[in-house]
Amino acid sequence: MQKRTYIFSTLFLSLFGALVAQETDNIGTETVTVVKPYSPTVSDAFKIKSAPNLNDSIVLQKKDINYSIFSVPVASTFTPAKGKASGVEKTPPPTLYNSYASVGLGNYNNALVDFYTSREFNRGEDLLDFGLTHHSSRGDMDSTPLDTEFYNTKLDASYAKKDRYMDWGASLGLQHQLYNWYGIENGEFAETTVADMDEQQNYFNAEAKAYLNMEDSFFKKGNILLRRFWDATESAENRVVVNPTIELPITEELITIGLKLDYLGGNFKNASLNNTVNNEEINYSLFQAGVNPSLLILRDDLTINLGANFVFGMDTENSDNNFYIYPAVTASYRLLDENVIAYGGIEGDLKQNSYHDFVDENPYVSPTLTILPTDQQYIGYMGLKGQLLSNVGYNIKGSYTAENRKPLFLLNPENLFRDDESSYYYGNSFQVFYDDVKTLGIFGELNVDINRYFTLGINAEFYDYDTETDNPAWNLPSIKGSVFMDYQINDQWYIGANLFYVGERDDLLAVAEVGATPSEFPASIVTLDGFFDANAHVGYHFNEQLSIFVKASNIANSDYQRWANFRVQGFQALAGVSYKFDF
Repeated sequence: MQKRTYIFSTLFLSLFGALVAQETDNIGTETVTVVKPYSPTVSDAFKIKSAPNLNDSIVLQKKDINYSIFSVPVASTFTPAKGKASGVEKTPPPTLYNSYASVGLGNYNNALVDFYTSREFNRGEDLLDFGLTHHSSRGDMDSTPLDTEFYNTKLDASYAKKDRYMDWGASLGLQHQLYNWYGIENGEFAETTVADMDEQQNYFNAEAKAYLNMEDSFFKKGNILLRRFWDATESAENRVVVNPTIELPITEELITIGLKLDYLGGNFKNASLNNTVNNEEINYSLFQAGVNPSLLILRDDLTINLGANFVFGMDTENSDNNFYIYPAVTASYRLLDENVIAYGGIEGDLKQNSYHDFVDENPYVSPTLTILPTDQQYIGYMGLKGQLLSNVGYNIKGSYTAENRKPLFLLNPENLFRDDESSYYYGNSFQVFYDDVKTLGIFGELNVDINRYFTLGINAEFYDYDTETDNPAWNLPSIKGSVFMDYQINDQWYIGANLFYVGERDDLLAVAEVGATPSEFPASIVTLDGFFDANAHVGYHFNEQLSIFVKASNIANSDYQRWANFRVQGFQALAGVSYKFDF
């Protein structure tokens, strides 16, 4: 009890003392001056993470809410017009067939046969082709007492394979040609002499070719040719040509090196008709090895190819060897995009002439030729080409050529001292005459593509010849020209035509004499008239596979002479049918 009274007394006295002190102590007022300005600072705040880790033992889970839309139809008076897509006319793709056959017959007993088939293997990587062509005529002409029939049959087979980085192929070809030395006018020789003549000549050709093209390799491409050519008079010729090409890119330029190995060898069993005695053969063996380096420079609209042609030629039969250096420079410059392109160049080569090539140009040559290469010292040219309009193209070129030993076809002299088995010594066959010729030429061409169905073209050539012997350039015309046209009238009908003109040519009629040189033979120059020849064709497609056609040749029915004493057939018409199919 006393303890509790003590506690209350103490508390009372403390409270009373505090009240008395508050009443008696007067602190008063005082002004406080702050000398330092206030510079509040904000301490770096602690950034709360957007996705803090929760350590609560109980974490609330989001509740899935499922909802659906309640659609209520709304009445509307708007009715949109129904649209229709615009139709596009589609052209059906053409049907491709792997085989083709054509047969035609006409007057003069003319016949034409053409067959071709192609087979693909391994999804188009391998291709096997076969082709057969035949053109013949067994009709006679009133201008000569000799047979004028001819025919030309050729069979080809080829195989090609294409890989990712290279493609290669090989082919075999067989050909048989029959021609007659019919260049004798009626009444020129006695009937008994004509009856004893054997004017027929047969040519045979067998050749194999191969090629190889490569990508991403310094060896770019290569070609090889093996050929055997012979005739019915025991003349024969062999040829081997190898042409590899190497490309070496250096910085931004490209260096191309072309190589050439060319061997030609053959013989004629009969001597030249400039000899009155047939007592010796004509043998020839020619070999060429050449290198053609060139540098290709491309600069915007300018293209320049700088090169040279080095050729070593060997005539082993005559023990004559020569080394030749020829220019090989070409250039082109776009003056006005595709409208005007200026181009030019100067080139040269040692051209390998052959019996095979002479027969291709003139099948009435005698099997008594001298085979020599042509030294094409230089062929300089310059011109303009381009487009006058989007569908009109043009090409104008001037050239100047210097050639040594240029082959010219010249009539053989009438040599009745000979008694060869074949009758080509009555002035009815041709020899090859070599002359040094300089030629100035002008060429112009115009092509018009009115649309994809109609094309028209015209070209003309003018030449001036200067020969070393001061003789005319035998059988070379000063003027040549042609006009051609093709028109696809509709899906069924198509027509075409061509007209060409060859100007006057000069030839020599001579008679051989015993003990005289060819320059001493009695001779006279004969000038062959220029001639026009018009040809046309028309065809009709029944469907994608079956078609018929008609061809007309020498529509003017002219009996012009393409070669001296060799007149052509008159108006010729040939009708036929062609068919495409899968074989």
